[in-house]
Amino acid sequence: MSDSQNELRRQEIKSNLEKVRQRMEVALEGRSQARLVAVSKLKPIFDILCAYEAGQRHFGENYVQELIEKSKEVFFVLVSSDEVELIFIRLNAVVFNKRIFFHSSSKKLPLDIKWHFIGALQTNKCKMLAAIPNLWVVETISNVKNAEAMNKACVSRESPLKVFVQVNVSGEESKSGVPPDECIPLVKYIRENCEYLEFSGVMTIGAIGHDTSKLKNIHQQIIEEFSINTDITPLEISMGMSGDFEEALRLGSTNIRVGSTIFGERIRMYFD
Repeated sequence: MSDSQNELRRQEIKSNLEKVRQRMEVALEGRSQARLVAVSKLKPIFDILCAYEAGQRHFGENYVQELIEKSKEVFFVLVSSDEVELIFIRLNAVVFNKRIFFHSSSKKLPLDIKWHFIGALQTNKCKMLAAIPNLWVVETISNVKNAEAMNKACVSRESPLKVFVQVNVSGEESKSGVPPDECIPLVKYIRENCEYLEFSGVMTIGAIGHDTSKLKNIHQQIIEEFSINTDITPLEISMGMSGDFEEALRLGSTNIRVGSTIFGERIRMYFD
């Protein structure tokens, strides 16, 4: 894209983020702030940098390989406008808002990004996920096999990895997640047997509707079952996407996952 097109795209994403944050504030009606996760699957590095420059730090990815590529370490420095041309000529780099992002064979992103893995979890990919230093949470633990594999993969991490248990509140076969009546046993297993995981909340995917109350009930049951002091250890509810995040917030969600409302509907491959 040309410089003018880049600037238009930068302003578009910044504006979209501001609008989402404003809508969140209204929906929360004075409650504690919820977390906005910008879902960046299949989006180019430039789009993520635009959101990053606009203050966004939490990003969600669905595909392990894509997340690995995007999460590789980047070294960046601030330079003056006079230095930009000289450095750009001499080094293999991406110039973004007078900041030079150095790279070798692939484009990379800042290490202070907090990555959320929100795709279907395969046990053979857990080791690769756990190796990502700024992986902040895996939101899609849905069975004991997932939990065991992820726990084993996290042995070498500096601190336990946050995980959410994904619950299939609708009962649809096409949806991933543990059935509601199996959620507490899975949480119990994680808390008692997975020392390298930190159970931090529940997550669901799908339209907000009558099934939503099930997730809230499960959330409350977990708090009571394990005597969790939520003033000290908040228990998350990850619920709500582009089409329904305001309703999800009104229903108690603390973590919304918004993609198309920020980045647009058109698929933009991240390696473009």
